[in-house]
Amino acid sequence: MVTAIILMNVEHKCIGEVADALHRLEGVAEVYSVAGQYDLMVMLRTESNEKIAELVTGSLLKIDGIINTETLIAFASYSRFNLERLFSIGAE
Repeated sequence: MVTAIILMNVEHKCIGEVADALHRLEGVAEVYSVAGQYDLMVMLRTESNEKIAELVTGSLLKIDGIINTETLIAFASYSRFNLERLFSIGAE
């Protein structure tokens, strides 16, 4: 599994529409509206780097309203959230 984080600047009048269009794309795991230098943060999870490239250049960048992006490829994941969710399956 390959994870990429994409930081986006989006036209402010269409942040909601862009976020909605993004989360509909296969391979987009999560979309966050964020404060700071960027407007949206998008988590992609696919089976290969090639799929990430296809998703970014073939689908994601064709969405109207996206001004600028910065793509980060994750080398490793360190997440307490994921471990806690995994071990709580079936627990009440």
